[in-house]
Amino acid sequence: MTGKSSILNYNILILIISLITLINSIYKDNFFIVFIYIISIIASYISTKYGIKFIKKNNFLQTIRDEGPSSHFSKSKTPTMGGLFIIPIFFLMLSSGNIISFKFKIALLITIFGFFFIGFLDDYLGIKNKINLGLKSKEKLMLQIVFSSFFVIFSFNNNLINNNLIFLNDLTINFKNLIIPISIITIIALSNSVNLTDGLDGLAAGCSSIVFCGLGTEILLNNDKDYLMFSILSFCMSGLCLGFLKHNKYPAKIFMGDTGSLTLGAIIGVICVTTNSFFTTFIISGIFVIESLSVILQVSYFKITKKFLKQGKKLFLMTPIHHHFELQGMKEEKIVELFWLINIVLVIFSIVV
Repeated sequence: MTGKSSILNYNILILIISLITLINSIYKDNFFIVFIYIISIIASYISTKYGIKFIKKNNFLQTIRDEGPSSHFSKSKTPTMGGLFIIPIFFLMLSSGNIISFKFKIALLITIFGFFFIGFLDDYLGIKNKINLGLKSKEKLMLQIVFSSFFVIFSFNNNLINNNLIFLNDLTINFKNLIIPISIITIIALSNSVNLTDGLDGLAAGCSSIVFCGLGTEILLNNDKDYLMFSILSFCMSGLCLGFLKHNKYPAKIFMGDTGSLTLGAIIGVICVTTNSFFTTFIISGIFVIESLSVILQVSYFKITKKFLKQGKKLFLMTPIHHHFELQGMKEEKIVELFWLINIVLVIFSIVV
């Protein structure tokens, strides 16, 4: 596909996010924000470029599941586990940042590393067994519950989570102790949602870069100095995703794998929970939400119709929903660009609201 026929290609996407980041830096009179963003893009681009050679040398190559769209079989043997070359850069940024307290920073590092480890183990087992299946769903979920619960309970006990959730700037609801399960579910749901979205070249990385940019902007607009570092980390992650996306866009030279996607979603989740950005995160993560809902609806509808009609029926041709559009005949790159565009609109809408 040529750039002229693109709805929203990589160059336009990076231009839009860069302009938003620059505007935020000027607005806050803090050019460290745009500096970190640029450094992150460069570091991610370089580390992924050389990481591809490392992956090929060690045969960490993608295995395509048989039940997927037939057009994806050509992606077999594509280097995967790209998260290995972007997430450690984030750990470095996080370790050097001034965040609330040393204990909280350690808790944050342990939690995110936990999700990073889950994703790595899932990818490694899938590659070792030469099937697109690593950890079992229950095993993965249990580990996610352990690490997210650790973070949320620690934060709650140290008064680092706000019980009052803000909706539409003027409606506030005090959830009291219910904030604990809400926060745990939020982190796990976002982690798995980004993971489900990672099915087309550049889809998860592109949408994540947009979400992190929107989240960083929202935190700055709230003018809470205690959370400034989380805004900087959000723009850092946006840059890391864009640097990786240069190699991951269609046709992808590398996939991020669960090592990347599970961790990206967890980072969005912990920033959301810590900065009390639940409502905003729900809106700007609309693509991730839709992808997850499509799977839930598909499975639920199939089970219900099988029980009452003796034959399971489908709502979609295939889920997550990006595969439904593929099977309808839409080109992969067109679907990705459309989803990017929708994600940008959702970010603008959340800022306006």
